Amino acid sequence: MNKKIIIIIVGIIIVGATLFVITKNNRPIATQNQNNQVTENQDREEKQKAEKVEVFVFHSTHRCASCVTMGKYAGETINEYFQPELRNGKIEFREINVDLPENKELANKFKAAGSSLFINAISDGKDNIAEDIKVWQLIFNEAQFKGYLKDKLNKLLGK
Repeated sequence: MNKKIIIIIVGIIIVGATLFVITKNNRPIATQNQNNQVTENQDREEKQKAEKVEVFVFHSTHRCASCVTMGKYAGETINEYFQPELRNGKIEFREINVDLPENKELANKFKAAGSSLFINAISDGKDNIAEDIKVWQLIFNEAQFKGYLKDKLNKLLGK
């Protein structure tokens, strides 16, 4: 094979792999029962002040630009607006590689695969784990992303 054909084939493979990762991370539309459960979890989160909030960005070893941006914006939001809560342990923020063996148990607990943002609002010692998929809609607008996440965390903390 000549070099041009090899370069074209490699390019097609890279584009295909990128599309696969993107479509894999765009979960199918939830069933009505799943939608009701998500709504119930969100209502419970907002009504009850959390004792602690875990904000975890799960990701694979290989990340696309949007996945990196989501983690960056989430980390910046927490560092900009929640320093006291970070210091006193009321908020915990972590980026977690689901491909690493030491993170498998945590990824299983959150049912996380690939790139995702999960918020666990712990109330009365009980986990209230919810994936936040709205952040993907805001990924191209930093101010909206940060405002949304800040407001959500403030509600969970009873601010």
